[in-house]
Amino acid sequence: MTAGTVPSGLRGHLPVIYPALMLLVFFVAPFAIMLAFSFFHRVEGGFHEPAFELSNYARFLSPLFVSVLGFSILLCSLAAVICVLAALPFTWLLGRSTPRVQTAWLVFILSVLSLSEVIVGFSWSVLLSRTAGISNLLVALGLADGPQAYAPGFAALLLGLCYLSFPYAVLVLYPSVVRLDPQLTEAARTLGASPLVGFLTVVVPSLRRAITATLILVFVFTLGSYVLPQVLGRPQHWTLSVLITDQAVYQSNIPFAAAIAIFLMLVSLALIGLTLLLSGERRG
Repeated sequence: MTAGTVPSGLRGHLPVIYPALMLLVFFVAPFAIMLAFSFFHRVEGGFHEPAFELSNYARFLSPLFVSVLGFSILLCSLAAVICVLAALPFTWLLGRSTPRVQTAWLVFILSVLSLSEVIVGFSWSVLLSRTAGISNLLVALGLADGPQAYAPGFAALLLGLCYLSFPYAVLVLYPSVVRLDPQLTEAARTLGASPLVGFLTVVVPSLRRAITATLILVFVFTLGSYVLPQVLGRPQHWTLSVLITDQAVYQSNIPFAAAIAIFLMLVSLALIGLTLLLSGERRG
């Protein structure tokens, strides 16, 4: 074997070694560091020292943390359901249109993805404001008595999360919708089913795996959002991501912020595993 050559056995494992190395460097190592920091002891002055304490995890039982956790799960679950309900018929109609129309819409959706969460948050805060928002248009059309602010609030936050997640939901559903045989709906209509009944009884069950994947993606994506809750929501609408930022940046409590991040990731993985388990049982 000459210098610079790769052994044949190692060459065959390169497609596996490289992704495993990237996973080790960019996921396992940062996760291990964050896990170690979650057990550190916080000292006065915003510092911390190496230790093995469970006090950071014991704070999870506080009423504040439990309420924030419950609200975060409720908000992200509601956003995931709304996104799927809106994206599924849209993607179905998009998949039945001409290739030129599909290309135009996909380019538009990809352009929306180029907008950062900060831009989306402040844009919706202006649109939902009292001075230069949608309420002024409603007043001009005679649909409202006077301008009012719709943000900050729960509805504004939910709207912003759905707007930010809708393109991802469409892109996840699109490949499965395009591959779906159009003769299935034609057969349903031949048997006397209306377009709506055919869509609900044929298309939706055929796309159940894609729908499950979309729900998981939107839930995890919105669970990590921390700009929109601060811009479009009130303090009682802040999620765990905002709490992590507050503890790490403003409170200088890195160990507790790391513990919350670990717990948040474990909750996400548990919900994902439960969803996949239930989906597998339904398929069985």
